[in-house]
Amino acid sequence: MRLLVAPDKFRGTATAPEVCAAVAGGAGPGVEVVAQPLSDGGEGVLEAFGGANRTGTVTGPLGRPVQVSWRLTGSLAVVESAQACGLLVAGGAAGNDPVGATTRGVGELLVAAHRAGAARALLGVGGSATTDGGAGALAVLEEAGLDASWVEICCDVDTGFLDAARVFGPQKGAGPAAVDQLSHRLAGLRTAYAERFGVDVATIPGSGAAGGLAGGLAAAGARLVPGFERVADEVGLADAVSAADLVVTGEGKLDATSLAGKVVGGVVELARTADRPVLVVVGVADPAAREVLVAGGGVRVLSLVEEVGPDRALLDTAAAITDVLRGRLVP
Repeated sequence: MRLLVAPDKFRGTATAPEVCAAVAGGAGPGVEVVAQPLSDGGEGVLEAFGGANRTGTVTGPLGRPVQVSWRLTGSLAVVESAQACGLLVAGGAAGNDPVGATTRGVGELLVAAHRAGAARALLGVGGSATTDGGAGALAVLEEAGLDASWVEICCDVDTGFLDAARVFGPQKGAGPAAVDQLSHRLAGLRTAYAERFGVDVATIPGSGAAGGLAGGLAAAGARLVPGFERVADEVGLADAVSAADLVVTGEGKLDATSLAGKVVGGVVELARTADRPVLVVVGVADPAAREVLVAGGGVRVLSLVEEVGPDRALLDTAAAITDVLRGRLVP
């Protein structure tokens, strides 16, 4: 039996490669395991392409130098904005300066990739500390004499540019006054980008991703693309699904968003197209989302919280996955 393991990360408890290894550990003898970590465009894009093979130092979200990792394969660069301006890099919401946080490091990463020979870049945006509308990144690109026409931005949200502060600001540490200040700044940037580039970023779905970073780069020529679909195309996921006897995917929490452009929903759709059964392993499953997912047939959902309890599911996710699947994945 050929088993394709194609999960997203279990946010905060297991990376997608760790989930792949855990599923492989639960497979019985005689099972050929093919691992393909996935991402919908946020953190984890690097791992979907095999991990980083380049490192560097850029300006972090709070202005201090930070170490970053990225990937260059031929003329394709794979970059995660969270490496340069991520909320975790800033020390979480409590340590962040939501008004002052900058995307300059993302611009520096893109410039480094271009100088290393990249003719095309896939930029995963997610988990950012910033709401600067991409102004920091654009300033760096301008200093280097570059536009963003060679950049594709992998998005997993439809949030508009002017809504970025209201939707994402509080999780980045912005209180009501800061949200108002950031929203006013984004409105000013919208006008400035329209005058400078002739692009109204407020009309672009997803332009509010990463606090408007997506919109700022789109104004300078970048293309916003659905994150899961772009990653799936690049790694040849459809062919891998067709070649499998069973597909295993998963994520930390199965809910309504899982079925709208996310990894689990995308993998299930590909598997149904190829008439392949799917096992969805998750930390916790919303009952309504589970019902919708299995209604089309060919899908089984396993919740770690239901199988081993919440404590072990959170504290020892990878080992719990292995134990839950052992004896269930046999030829």
